[in-house]
Amino acid sequence: MKRSCARPNLKYAPTGKGVVNHAGARLLADVAEGVGLTDALSDAMAVTRRRKGGHDRGKVLTDLAVMLADDGKSISDLCTLRDQPRLFGEVASTPTAWRTLEAVDGSVIDRINEARATARARAWAAGADPGFYVIDIDATLVGAHSEKEDAKPTYKRGFGFHPLMAYLDATGEALAGMLRPGNAGSNTAADHITVLDDALFQLPVDPTETEVIMRADSAGCTHEFLKTCRQRDVRFVVGHELNIGIAKVLVSIPEDDWIQAVTSDGTTERDHAVVCEVTDKVDLSAWPDGTRMIARREPCHPGAQLTFTDEEGHRFQVCVTDLADTDISYLEALYRGRGRVEQTIADAKDTGLANLPSASFAINQAWVTVMLCAQDIIAWTQLLCLDGELAGAQPKRLRYCLFHTAGVISRNSRQNTVNLSDSWRWTDQLIDAFDRAHKIRTLT
Repeated sequence: MKRSCARPNLKYAPTGKGVVNHAGARLLADVAEGVGLTDALSDAMAVTRRRKGGHDRGKVLTDLAVMLADDGKSISDLCTLRDQPRLFGEVASTPTAWRTLEAVDGSVIDRINEARATARARAWAAGADPGFYVIDIDATLVGAHSEKEDAKPTYKRGFGFHPLMAYLDATGEALAGMLRPGNAGSNTAADHITVLDDALFQLPVDPTETEVIMRADSAGCTHEFLKTCRQRDVRFVVGHELNIGIAKVLVSIPEDDWIQAVTSDGTTERDHAVVCEVTDKVDLSAWPDGTRMIARREPCHPGAQLTFTDEEGHRFQVCVTDLADTDISYLEALYRGRGRVEQTIADAKDTGLANLPSASFAINQAWVTVMLCAQDIIAWTQLLCLDGELAGAQPKRLRYCLFHTAGVISRNSRQNTVNLSDSWRWTDQLIDAFDRAHKIRTLT
């Protein structure tokens, strides 16, 4: 039986004129310029320039951030932008990019963070302000497959780094990131305090006037850290270790004291999951005044490995908070929403965090700072330029649908036009996003 070919026969020839790849990635650069990030980074990096000529190092950082947001994996991937000057303009060489990162020391990172905060304020003024401020702080592990400075064995028997990150839950914006050795402690209060302060610096709101909530797993449940939250006028909701004493209390609670848990959006009751406040049944005197403890009970998932606290097939979790809301179902759902940061950190690893480029710890910290800029640019693009599904899509989908779109540049009447495919289902959304990006400056 003769098999028929399912694909059309094609002939290939190098005759295309004005063809550009990753045309949609120009949207990221336009958003960065629209919110003033490029200009602010230029001011921040001005102190590192040794001569008047050469590339603007602030623009080099922006180009690196755009490259990471567009799925670049290494500094050499900057060639994706550099090889298309009609689309991205003049882009620095790989050695120049390396020198730019080498110039980013601790004091320069402080200046870059000021630039990010300035751009964030403009982005929020343009419409990105979520109106509800929950800071998620969580750590993750990043493997190192070669000898890198301060790469150490991790608690999971790997080798690499243990960065501590902070994100704004409502928008996915990257507020802070501290690169740490792989053997850094999970519940080191000093590191949590540093990351919290860096995150608060990024917010255009004042915690003394607007409610700001810090959320973390049990690694953030230390006396020093929660005391600092109180000093910063930041509310907290954090996981608490389930020890034998608390477990004994939970299994003795009457069935009538448990109430139905709700979904993370607070609209629907969760089947088989119940919550209860146990503040008056445990000793919380060592924690800040007003600290409450809330417990959740639900059946263990099929196949789960049971522990001594899993009484009669039920799994318990507890959290502590100083929020005064009387709806404990809402408070428990608020804590459970912490799981979203795990996906945000996974997105960070897909946007450069998993590919630390250098043997130098300082350069790798600079790379993490650029990665934070990349995540911010993606978040602002979604908040200010996109609607519907793509407004909440993960970076991988945005790259497929928008950023990696090809086009043909033509020039007519002194106007350059990027001609996009009329059969690509996201072309209209991409064009609309470009139109919105160009209007951002007028909104701030």
